[in-house]
Amino acid sequence: MSVTTAHVIRPLTPDTFPAWLALAQKHNGVWGGCYCSYFHGDTEDTVKSEYDGPTFKQRLVAEGVAHAALVFDGDDAIAWCEYGSPAELPRIYHRKQYDAGEDNPAPWRITCFFVDRDHRRSGVAREALDGALELIAQAGGGEVVSFPNELAPGKRTSSSFLHNGTRAMFEKAGFTFERHIGTSKTVMRKTVPPALS
Repeated sequence: MSVTTAHVIRPLTPDTFPAWLALAQKHNGVWGGCYCSYFHGDTEDTVKSEYDGPTFKQRLVAEGVAHAALVFDGDDAIAWCEYGSPAELPRIYHRKQYDAGEDNPAPWRITCFFVDRDHRRSGVAREALDGALELIAQAGGGEVVSFPNELAPGKRTSSSFLHNGTRAMFEKAGFTFERHIGTSKTVMRKTVPPALS
């Protein structure tokens, strides 16, 4: 049985930023007002501390250094998966521990998901992940690393705490487990071939 969806994946661009912003604002800026900027650092032209969350993110999008796969339901963005290079997304949890065990840095990393509260637990996060991997393929592919949570067996966790998805979701998407960092984070890796032109 195949499942059809009306959802469309679009990249985060100046054109799609208003839909992204509407989703973030619907949820009070997401993750306590982060506006999906926690993992970003300053750029040559934009210093995070000088802007509010939406303006900082908008500036990064305009500079071409903020990437995400947005899941659209009609005109509304209902989820995203943030990805980019380590230079674009330098801040990760347990960074020292990750760096100490990393002998093969990947050119891409996936750092954050967000799903509209009205669409949670319906597979939309996986759609966003698949969309991000497709956008990475279109950009030339390469190794992708991410840091999803590993849930204790039988323990139910609010999806609002799973900012980077779960190990199980990444395994289903073809990622390989490498190691644990922190108490519940994992390092997962996948090689994405370049898209056929």
